[in-house]
Amino acid sequence: MTSKLELATLGGGCFWCLEAVFSQLKGIEICESGYSGGSDPNPNYDKVCSGKTGHAEVVRLHFDPEVINFRKILAVFFAIHDPTTLNRQGNDIGTQYRSVIFYHSEEQREAAEQFMQELVNRKIFNAPLVTELKPAEAYFPGETYHQQYFENNPMQPYCAYVVAPKLEKAEDLFGDLFKR
Repeated sequence: MTSKLELATLGGGCFWCLEAVFSQLKGIEICESGYSGGSDPNPNYDKVCSGKTGHAEVVRLHFDPEVINFRKILAVFFAIHDPTTLNRQGNDIGTQYRSVIFYHSEEQREAAEQFMQELVNRKIFNAPLVTELKPAEAYFPGETYHQQYFENNPMQPYCAYVVAPKLEKAEDLFGDLFKR
C-alpha cells in the first residue's frame, strides 16, 4: 500500500529540462509541465513566453513521500538549475524562467527555507540565491505537446544540447534516485 501522494511545484528555467529529470526519479508518480505564479487566468505557451502573464514555466510533481521526500526533490532541483541568476537559465531569459518553489504546506515552506539556508551556509554557490519561495498558486497544465517533450523529441536541438546534459548531470549526481 502506497502513501498519499503529495504535490510539489517548481520552476527553474525551461520546463522541458525539469520534466526530463524529475520524470525519471523513483517516487515521482506524475510529472507535468505547466504554468503558475502569474495573473493570466488562461495562459498558454505563446502568452507565457511573451513575459506578460507573470507565469513561470513549472513542473508539478505528484510524489510518494515514502519513496522520495521533499528534501531530496529540493536537492535535485538546486543541482539542475542555477538559482543565482534572476529570471534566467542559460540563454533562456525572462520572468517565465525564474527560480521558484511554490510550496503546498507549511512543512514544505520550512523545508525549503532550511535547505536554502544550508546552501548559503555551506557556500555552495558563488552568488546569492534568487529563488522565490511562495505559496502554491493557481496551476495550469501546459499544452499536450509540451508533456514528455524530451522523451518524445530527444534529437530536437534544444533537447540534445541543453536538456540531455542536465539529465546526464542529474543521473551522475543522483543515480540511486533514478528509475532503472
